[in-house]
Amino acid sequence: MTVVAPDGDRSGVAHALSIHHPVRVRELRDRGVRTFSCSGTPADCVVVGSYELLDAPPDLVVSGINRGANAGDDITYSGTIAAANEALLVGVRAIAVSLAVSWPISTELPHWETAASCAVDLARGMDALALPPTTLVNLNVPNLAPNDLRGVRWTKQARKRYRDRTDRRLDPRGETYVWIWGSVNDAPIDEASDLAALRDGYASLTPISIDRTDEVTLARLREHPDERV
Repeated sequence: MTVVAPDGDRSGVAHALSIHHPVRVRELRDRGVRTFSCSGTPADCVVVGSYELLDAPPDLVVSGINRGANAGDDITYSGTIAAANEALLVGVRAIAVSLAVSWPISTELPHWETAASCAVDLARGMDALALPPTTLVNLNVPNLAPNDLRGVRWTKQARKRYRDRTDRRLDPRGETYVWIWGSVNDAPIDEASDLAALRDGYASLTPISIDRTDEVTLARLREHPDERV
């Protein structure tokens, strides 16, 4: 096992790659496993690990455990998901793992052991899943003690609508600056989704493909080439 991780918080960086400046890597000693700190993004970590730090491509990339859920539309922004996506592009199977602890500040005790146990079980069962090479598994685990976890569900990605996306302020010089964040709309949750599973105390497993082709729409447009969308 080899760990390659960013040297700081990279929340919201999505699938950014450091193509305009170098990535610095430092090996950390006395960690129990071979561990490297990377100045770049989560996706950079996969590239550097696969092509520079290992003698051969890994058998499996496990991205996470992230502090905070990566469910619903948040997967678009997630560096954790992006690292798993990058693994697929490299040609390696991947899972993304997140613990649904409140973010950014929480007084909750993170139950890392619950997420770790679920991740190990998933990793051991990857062969049996026989996933296509374009598909990763997104694992979200509720912040519960292992004995309180109700089980595991296969789910779809929920929609997660935000409101109040910006907070506009003035600095001491009278210049405007904006914080981008947002609160979640209280909309009904799809009961087959990742958010519903977390709400009900279940770990959520969602297969996600890097092939973003809308096959239904593509088939319709091929059948009716003159149709305008």
